[in-house]
Amino acid sequence: MLKASFEIITAAKRESFVIKKFDKKGFEAPFHFHPEIELTFITEGKGRRFVGNNMTGFEKSDLVLMGPNLPHCWKLSDSKKDKAGSIVIQFNYGFLGKDFFESAEMNSIRKLLQRSEAGIEFQGNINQLVKDQMESVLDEKNHFKKLMLMLDILNRLSVSKEYVLLNKKNSVLAQTDDNRVRINKVFAYIVENFHDEVFLNKAAAIIGMTPNAFCKFFKKMTRKTFMETVINYRINFATQQLTETDKSIADICFESGFRDISHFYKTFSSHMQISPLNYRKLFLQHTMIHE
Repeated sequence: MLKASFEIITAAKRESFVIKKFDKKGFEAPFHFHPEIELTFITEGKGRRFVGNNMTGFEKSDLVLMGPNLPHCWKLSDSKKDKAGSIVIQFNYGFLGKDFFESAEMNSIRKLLQRSEAGIEFQGNINQLVKDQMESVLDEKNHFKKLMLMLDILNRLSVSKEYVLLNKKNSVLAQTDDNRVRINKVFAYIVENFHDEVFLNKAAAIIGMTPNAFCKFFKKMTRKTFMETVINYRINFATQQLTETDKSIADICFESGFRDISHFYKTFSSHMQISPLNYRKLFLQHTMIHE
């Protein structure tokens, strides 16, 4: 069943932004979105990170900045055994006044927040530095100092060159807010269900469309068909399982949402230009060479 995908965030009295520390329960959130900008640092845990239409493996020290209404969630590899934790900062673009980030002094931060609409993964030494600053924000009792620390984090991120955009050339980002909210509900359905059966009729019903109208809408929004998108999620998940686990090809096939091994081989080979087995062998050879 599709879980609610819109999240309402409220700040404490006298505070203009939200900062929270989460344990393993924080990773149980479904694929969701909200109008606030969010900075998330993973203090512990590993698994798969979903940001927009990007699915990537994550581990401790993962640091991501996400713009408004960009759907996201972190899923643990083993939610029963793995320890997990995160620190999250959330704020509205205009939390210091609608023109604050338009000033010349805020130019680099303004550009950072504009880039965050695609989702930004930071890499390198900056991750640990930002984690230390986020912990300082958590501990600080003085509201003014708390705000200055938060702005310093944004400034530090704005000058970093070690980052990756997670949703390059994403046509969804260019759509109206209403259409983005609608398509985000469909992506929430895919993310929560691609391991199992996914039904076009159910996806269409989620946003109140007939299957025919939905297919046209989805293709216009994403430049891919609904099933192409589902298959991309399944193939992406399978590649991670092939490289990060020693599970059998058959187990990976079924856990990725495929119902037939021969179909899995054919689809995987068509997308990756290599069979699942040879993909794993090539990865292992590459890993041994670089050890």
